Amino acid sequence: MIKIFPLGFPWQTQDPFLFVAYHFDQYPKGNSEMGPDASLEGRNLGNDFTIKDGWRMYHGQTIPGFPSHPHRGFETITIANKGFCDHSDSLGAAGRFGEGDVQWMTAGSGVQHCEMFPLLYTDRENPLELFQIWLNLPKKSKFVKPHFAMLWHEEIPVVKSEHASVKVIAGNYEKAIAPNPAPDSWAAEEVNEVAIWNIQVNSDATFILPKAKTAVSRTLYFYEGTSIEIEGQTILPNHGIELNALENVEIKVHDSKAYFLMLQGKPIEEPVVQHGPFVMNTQEEIRATMKDYGLTQFGGWPWPYQDHVHDREKGRFAKYPDGTLVEKE
Repeated sequence: MIKIFPLGFPWQTQDPFLFVAYHFDQYPKGNSEMGPDASLEGRNLGNDFTIKDGWRMYHGQTIPGFPSHPHRGFETITIANKGFCDHSDSLGAAGRFGEGDVQWMTAGSGVQHCEMFPLLYTDRENPLELFQIWLNLPKKSKFVKPHFAMLWHEEIPVVKSEHASVKVIAGNYEKAIAPNPAPDSWAAEEVNEVAIWNIQVNSDATFILPKAKTAVSRTLYFYEGTSIEIEGQTILPNHGIELNALENVEIKVHDSKAYFLMLQGKPIEEPVVQHGPFVMNTQEEIRATMKDYGLTQFGGWPWPYQDHVHDREKGRFAKYPDGTLVEKE
């Protein structure tokens, strides 16, 4: 272990990652508009990040989530373990994903999108568990063409053993190989050893986190459980652990099952200048980006609402910018 640190909102990261947000909301039954069938009184609508009654509206006014906003210069990887996320963007792409699906979007030269959390069920609660990870792009790829892809949960390998399971969203684990990342991603180059694993370890069990091939950055996020032990030190949930990636790490789990997110990758080692949803290498590039967005809106917004959601009856699907439609059960 190199360092242990408490998890805030968002979680701190190491290069090449910029940001991780963990959303866990116990949403109630949905209403006719796919919003909460509950009073919104007392909430700071438009900027509701305080957990009240077990859930938040975020930037949503009637439906929880994040209405249209721009990005440039990095990628978003969104893991929807529970509940659903509705995506719509300025390229005309759209989708509904959830229950273990992952969306991988390369913002590149610039895109607008919205991410809303429709409460589809009116007869029962609508719990949401979602990670959003920001993966940086190197200078050479800051202005690549935007790209949008779905990694359906049926296609993401899960390696199960007697004591643990590892969902391999990026990288390799044992003989399992994750689906291909976006083509211009830092993760697309095998030498960068980018890995994103969602790990569950059974209670009173031991799990060996295998070492990497090279000296990449590696962070383990312990987000649910009772306690774990690494190198004789007890660690409570809601803590991150920076690890030496060149060593196997033995994790002992006490009492209840433990849940982890692991991020690793070769650092890009370039200057990072961030202004809200824009991540570039210099202040001059940030100013140019703000001017460009003001003039072009990164293609505009082709949807009727800034907080656009799809029909309640719509299943999991992805509509790509070229018109290709993929539908799942």
